[in-house]
Amino acid sequence: MRTITLDILNDKALDLLKDLELLKVIRLRKDAEAPKDLSKDLISKYKGAMQKQPISEVEDQLNNIRNEWD
Repeated sequence: MRTITLDILNDKALDLLKDLELLKVIRLRKDAEAPKDLSKDLISKYKGAMQKQPISEVEDQLNNIRNEWD
């Protein structure tokens, strides 16, 4: 089974889709039931996780991490 999103441009198209659903060829879902956009979930999950730091501190941390590999 594959999921696609359609933009209905004409009510006749919606009627055709409802007919296909009656034939059990497709299943229609309302927008609220559509799968969530994962990128929005990740943004809200990690928003505010990092604190603002001066560039010099970030560069020092990067240099320390790089030097650990040597």
